[in-house]
Amino acid sequence: MELLDGILKIDHFLTVTLGIVVLFIGKRLNQVVPAFREFSIPEPVTGGLLMCALFYALHVFGGISVEFTLGARDILLVYFFTTIGINASFRDLLSGGKPLLILLFATVMFMLLQNLTGVGVASTIGLEPAVGILGGTVSLIGGHGTSIAWAPIFSDKYGIAGAAEIGIACATFGLVLASLMGGPVAKFLIQRHNLKPETTDTAETLDVGIKEDSAPVDIHYMDFLDAVLSLHICIIIGVLMDEGLETVGVQLPLFVSCLFGGILMSNLRPKSLPRITGTAWPSRTPAIALIADVSLGAFLAMSLMSMQLWELAGLAGPLMLILGAQVLLAIAFIIFVVFPLMGKNYEAAVISAGFGGFSMGATPTAMANMSAVTKRYGACHQAFIIVPLVGAFFIDIANVVIIKALLGWIA
Repeated sequence: MELLDGILKIDHFLTVTLGIVVLFIGKRLNQVVPAFREFSIPEPVTGGLLMCALFYALHVFGGISVEFTLGARDILLVYFFTTIGINASFRDLLSGGKPLLILLFATVMFMLLQNLTGVGVASTIGLEPAVGILGGTVSLIGGHGTSIAWAPIFSDKYGIAGAAEIGIACATFGLVLASLMGGPVAKFLIQRHNLKPETTDTAETLDVGIKEDSAPVDIHYMDFLDAVLSLHICIIIGVLMDEGLETVGVQLPLFVSCLFGGILMSNLRPKSLPRITGTAWPSRTPAIALIADVSLGAFLAMSLMSMQLWELAGLAGPLMLILGAQVLLAIAFIIFVVFPLMGKNYEAAVISAGFGGFSMGATPTAMANMSAVTKRYGACHQAFIIVPLVGAFFIDIANVVIIKALLGWIA
């Protein structure tokens, strides 16, 4: 930790440590504020937003800006998505083929509407239409990385001053809104339609964490060690796949390759293959669910606590109008399009929570939303397969096509 010229720089170790503290703060907040738990607001969201607000106050009143080293955070994301791959079965993937295509179709429809809404609001308040696309799928579904990648084009070709700052601001505020939206929408759908999980087994292991009202789970240290070893094997496979794909010109986020690595190992590994651990492959075990919960929670906690709101405050006014319209669009689209198309059942409600996460934020936000819902109401394995495949893979391809087409239309 180093304080230089009013900037407090936090290293990897302290960043992870503070992320764990934020998780505990979020847990306590959700315990003392029943509304957070009732509406399935993820614990890292409540803790992370509180810590972010404290750092903002430190900047405003103390003149100190806090910067975090976030390399360890990104490793946690790889761990989390590898656990999702380990939990996947080909049976779920095959049965999820049709729902995946339906969700992808609905998402592409929404992406078009999201951009048109952004263009419409931007034009109404006197901004360039291109700003509306920046406040659409570039920053919301695309996230910070897509915003930064497209910023030079918006700045040089379309004359949008501060395109990178606008995109980053929208992506940041969108992440917060997505974190707060998915749980309440799912609660509304579940209660309105009196939905229940397909399985009535209250002891069924969740993909992430444990159910709120379940009995404490005993995890032997060998089970945990076996889960870590299995994750590392799958990550090695994922890294090799990622390097192989890069050689042929295909670039995917590393966590997607590791997700596929987990799927391949869980489904193609011979069941008779002896293991040094002497245990069965740890698919859908409490140890894997624990690692998934901790890695996702710490990732999201660090992501939210590290937001530098003071750099975005000056852009908040006009962008809030665009983002407000986008939130209303997302909620209406989830209730009247996504939920009916996905079958109007419990799984559809969980997927709706996930859709709320990646439609305004990012795939990890979608997973956190679904995790909070399943912890309260029960397991839903298929949702944890099809949502990341759509949110972290297919829509990135569709987004490029849609952005280019709309930019050509408004030119």
